Amino acid sequence: MEIQPIQWEDDHLLLLDQTRLPEAEEWLHVRTPIEAATAIREMRVRGAPALGVTAAYAMALAAAQIDAPTMARFLDVLDPIAAKLAAARPTAVNLGWAVQRCIDSARGCGSPTEARAKLLALAHRMAEEDVAANRAIGANGAPLLRSLKGVLTHCNTGALATSGYGTALGVIRTAWEAGERPAVFCTETRPWLQGARLTAWELVHMGIPASLIVDSAATSLMAGGEVGAVVVGADRIAANGDVANKIGTFTLAVVAHAHEIPFYVAAPFSSIDIGIATGDEIAIEERPASEVTHLGGQHIAADGIGVRNPAFDVTPSKYVSAIITDLGVVRPPYESALRSMAHGSSGGTA
Repeated sequence: MEIQPIQWEDDHLLLLDQTRLPEAEEWLHVRTPIEAATAIREMRVRGAPALGVTAAYAMALAAAQIDAPTMARFLDVLDPIAAKLAAARPTAVNLGWAVQRCIDSARGCGSPTEARAKLLALAHRMAEEDVAANRAIGANGAPLLRSLKGVLTHCNTGALATSGYGTALGVIRTAWEAGERPAVFCTETRPWLQGARLTAWELVHMGIPASLIVDSAATSLMAGGEVGAVVVGADRIAANGDVANKIGTFTLAVVAHAHEIPFYVAAPFSSIDIGIATGDEIAIEERPASEVTHLGGQHIAADGIGVRNPAFDVTPSKYVSAIITDLGVVRPPYESALRSMAHGSSGGTA
């Protein structure tokens, strides 16, 4: 069965609670945009594409609950809700991109009734577009994994991070379905353990043999010749190809570069932010200290220790071998290639 972590049921949103995996498969019933924003902040739903689709459904929920006689009043209420959703997690560009797409759609409506219908239809369409984009990413990226001894991935970039299928993990899945059999390695991804809890669960669910490693073991595996490529996702990609992704990505890119191993980034075109020149302009989210000082509710650090917990880092484009998108594979020089892709795309950019 396909994993579909975001589902619409009658008049509300269902989210597979990723804080409960792999121990339990529990669903959140989200009925208000505030509940959606809370689920995003608490990482009950996560992954840049999934955040965008969740935000779109949250906007549809908001529209359904706004009792306004005119479009002017409707937008007066909707705009601040949109701002709160977009600010729930600042690094992932898909979140703000999706919210803005919804606002633009609402502003083109002649009545609140029309806006309610259009926003729900748009959310459904964005979910469908995401799955289609992910499958295209898989098809575009799988040839890069031909005849490899091993492939390593970081964080979680599968169906759980999207509306379905996945980005970087989708590339691995497509290669596997095409008959490729590289050894698959996934990092545990401290401190939130997206690799250990989510990617490992997905790989087992799909029947793809894989090995879970601690984050610091990746260097040893690369040095030992066990990894032929690294494939990761992205939360935001700047116009010059700098990539913001889960903390630890930069380290993997540098080590891969040192061992002359291709380092690929897989992301939908909606994750590319042509509006920012370099990764220096990307806001990096700092998350609670408890994610570092506690594990499974158990205190593991000395009381009184200071904590830094950046959720993401920025990998300079010089370490990125190629960016795999739904519109094709992009190689350096990234700025000209990405801007050309943006100009030729019928879809919006971030």
